[in-house]
Amino acid sequence: MRYIEKTNEILNDKYTEYVYEAFDIQNKEKTTVKIPINFEECKYFDWNIGVIYGGSGTGKTTLLKEFGDLSEEHFDENKPLISNFDFLEPKDATFLLSAIGLASVPTWLRPFKVLSNGEQYRAELAYKVGKAKPGDVILVDEYTSVVDRDVAKAMSNALQKYIRRENKKIILSSCHFDIMEWLRPDWTYSPLKGRVEKHDYLRQPRPKIELQIFRCRYETWDIFKQYHYISEDLNKAAKCFCVTWNDKPTAFFAFLPMPSGTVQNAFRGSRSVVLPDYQGLGIGYSISKYLHKLYKKDGKNIYVKSVNPALVNKRKSDTDYHFNGKTQSHEEGGKLKGRKLRDTPAYSFKFIGGVSDITEEDLNVLRFNADAWKDVSQNQMQLF
Repeated sequence: MRYIEKTNEILNDKYTEYVYEAFDIQNKEKTTVKIPINFEECKYFDWNIGVIYGGSGTGKTTLLKEFGDLSEEHFDENKPLISNFDFLEPKDATFLLSAIGLASVPTWLRPFKVLSNGEQYRAELAYKVGKAKPGDVILVDEYTSVVDRDVAKAMSNALQKYIRRENKKIILSSCHFDIMEWLRPDWTYSPLKGRVEKHDYLRQPRPKIELQIFRCRYETWDIFKQYHYISEDLNKAAKCFCVTWNDKPTAFFAFLPMPSGTVQNAFRGSRSVVLPDYQGLGIGYSISKYLHKLYKKDGKNIYVKSVNPALVNKRKSDTDYHFNGKTQSHEEGGKLKGRKLRDTPAYSFKFIGGVSDITEEDLNVLRFNADAWKDVSQNQMQLF
């Protein structure tokens, strides 16, 4: 087995002399670290994702440097985030950011320096991944070390899907093992074991996440409004819902009645926001569909409109929705804060799916009137 040997001379003083005497250290001239390096097996199978894992001081960064440069990316802090991706066409830049799980349009328009730690980390990941040329191995050191652990899981899930879809190669170093089932690496390497271990995570289902969803007050919108891609406004008549994951606000949904002379007892989706830290898990689509089922089970006709291309395509392929056509996208009254109507069309759908899995207990989510979302008795549901 080959080793990387790192040797440094010790600059002795009274502190090092104390250590020698107190702990009976014999080597007083130099300190040496030997790190086993054995990645030969990676040459003999196809892979997209590798992880070097271990505690601090085990040599993860040193091993990662064997594959290439670990230089950091620098963003122009005077530009909107998305403008830093000028090596791509605008459409491709939005796709890349969305695919990495940073799908918040307002976030794209803010400079890097004002983003949260989680948003900055995803932006850096997206930049490295997008810059990689065919045949390059993308290298990421200290993966998810600076973000919340639930955020790390969401980020890992989004990243692995994109890497595999684009057939890229990435190696990450991490001291966290809780990401493995979400990142789903093809191989891992521990400096303590000194060997590559192949994995077949793709044959295993992704871990379930347990979300809580409940009625909430209008004021809860304040947590989410800055992330809505159209407007921070919300109709006071909206019926609002909050979603949490491990007691942390994660997503928000709002519905409004549809006055109509032809369709009775009809409601439409008004606002839906998943906080940037939790994008990439499919939470938005799954929860909105769950809420659509609740409305239908309660005898309501439920409609939804969207301009997001990915969401539109997903609903077009989903047999639980009927495509009603596309129209000019605008708010009620033909105006959006005094601006002209956008050229982007909006696509309308009606929910026509079954509701056999919805119980009377589930319907309490619709009927419960809360004073504040923090005080609400939480109705738990399993996602996936």
